[in-house]
Amino acid sequence: MSSSCVGSSSPETDALKDILDTHLVAGHGQPRKIFELLSPSASAANFEIVRVRYGLHDGHTLQIMAERPDGKMNVAGCEELSNLISAILDVEDPISGEYNLEVSSPGIDRPLTRPKDFERWAGFEAKLELSEAIEGRKRFRGNLQGFEDGEVLIEYQPEGQSEIQIIGLDFRNIAEAKLVMSDDLITESLKRRDRDDPTPADGE
Repeated sequence: MSSSCVGSSSPETDALKDILDTHLVAGHGQPRKIFELLSPSASAANFEIVRVRYGLHDGHTLQIMAERPDGKMNVAGCEELSNLISAILDVEDPISGEYNLEVSSPGIDRPLTRPKDFERWAGFEAKLELSEAIEGRKRFRGNLQGFEDGEVLIEYQPEGQSEIQIIGLDFRNIAEAKLVMSDDLITESLKRRDRDDPTPADGE
C-alpha cells in the first residue's frame, strides 16, 4: 500500500511563501520585522500596508505607505493608522534611538508591491526592475496587462521589432515596480478617489 500527501505545508514553508509574496512590501531586516509587527493590527483596522521603508532621508525615518482594501486612503485614514502604529511601536520598541514616523497613501505614481496592484492598474504604464536579468535585461517599461499564474503581464517591444508583445515576468523576480506619471493616470486616480470618497487623499 502506498500513500501520498498533496498540498501539505509546514509553518516554515508558509512563512517563506509569505515573505516571497510580500517581498516588495517589506525587504529583509528592519522593514520586514516592522511589517510583521504592524500588519495584523493594521488589517484588523481595515488597512493594508503597501510598503515599509526605514532609513530614508536622514537615515532615521520610518515610512509606512498604506491604503484601504479598496485602494482608497484619505487624510483621516492616515491619521487613524498613524495613531495605531505609534501606539504599537511605543510598546514594542523595535527601533532603537530616535526616529521619524511618516504614514501616507501610496500617491498617484505609486509603487506596485502586491499582485492585485498589477491587476488594479492594468492599462497604465509602469516601470519594472528585476533582481535577475532576463536575456541581459533588468529594466522593463510598458503598459500593464494584469497578473496571471505568478507573473506580471506587461507590454514589451523587443529591440529591432515593430510589434508589441505581452510578456510575463516572475513576480518574485521583481525588485521594484511603480506606475509612470501621466495625464491619463492622474485623471483616472482622481476619478477613482472622488467616485467613492470626496475627501482629498493624502499622497506621497
